[in-house]
Amino acid sequence: MSPSPPSTAAQLAALIGATVEGDGERPVRGLASLRDAGPEQVSFLANPRYTPQLAHTRAGTVLLAPDVRCERTDLCLLRHPNPNRAFTALVELFSEPEPRPEPGVHPTACVHPSAQVHPEAAVGPGCVVEAEARIAAGAVLRAQVFVGQGASIGARSYLHAGCVLERRVEVGADCVLHAGVVLGAEGFGFEPSAEFATKGWRKVPQCGTVVVEDEVEIGANCTVDRARFGATRIGRGSKLDNLVHVAHNVVVEPRVLLVAQVGIAGSARIGAASILAGQVGVAGHVEIAPGTRVGGQSGISKDITKADDYFGTPARPLRDSGRDLNSGRRLQVVRDQVAALKARVAALERALEERT
Repeated sequence: MSPSPPSTAAQLAALIGATVEGDGERPVRGLASLRDAGPEQVSFLANPRYTPQLAHTRAGTVLLAPDVRCERTDLCLLRHPNPNRAFTALVELFSEPEPRPEPGVHPTACVHPSAQVHPEAAVGPGCVVEAEARIAAGAVLRAQVFVGQGASIGARSYLHAGCVLERRVEVGADCVLHAGVVLGAEGFGFEPSAEFATKGWRKVPQCGTVVVEDEVEIGANCTVDRARFGATRIGRGSKLDNLVHVAHNVVVEPRVLLVAQVGIAGSARIGAASILAGQVGVAGHVEIAPGTRVGGQSGISKDITKADDYFGTPARPLRDSGRDLNSGRRLQVVRDQVAALKARVAALERALEERT
């Protein structure tokens, strides 16, 4: 925790550039949601859907935007133009830093004599570092990390328990790999053998590697496959959520966000600063323009050449897919009306036949 954490709402406001409405001497002991906060905790309101909770929250201090109305006079309000970003700053003030083990190699680690481990790196229990691997100053390998032959890890990068770096994989400086990340598994490549009826599929060799540039964060249980040739690449500053799969020869350009369960097929290219929401699927050899944003569960089967918001399967500009969705709903209403009219006509015809 911060050496001298702020203890009043006014002190918090000064640190994040917020204005105070109400009792700035209100004590502050921590952070919580509007639903769960107590009188000495700070909460925040950024999403309008949670505005009704303002009437019932027990929080003593609430961080919110300047234009949000609050009828209560017993709350201390911290007004900030970007409550989300400001609350993130508060979380950093109150959170404990990620533990960094003391430098050195644990007695249970297995390090090949030809591997280069900087004296200021930390190699944890049960790790395996194979021949000619390189681990730079300040890097941390928690328990049971595997670093394959010729692989390299840059300065200050942090690998959580159970990460696997196969041979020749490169991880840059200041990266974070969460538990269970696998970099450099063989790409999924098969072709029919000459005698397919008896011998089935023939494995296509995957001879390339994976390059993860500086300041990349990769979530738990992600997999990035080695290239068939050359390198599968994750660009500088990109962030991958848990359970993302990046196939062979994919290029993820800098500052891309890939949210949970995104799957990218081989040789696709994701343009810089793009965002793919949860469960987006990208077909092989597709190129996506920089700055593109794709809604959850969308499917991308062809190139996106112009940055925009996309949604649907196949993915289309959001304004078009939304119009199509509304048209489909209206079409269902028309179908129901036609079915009701057909039933009425049939009933009238039966009544007419009975009269005649």
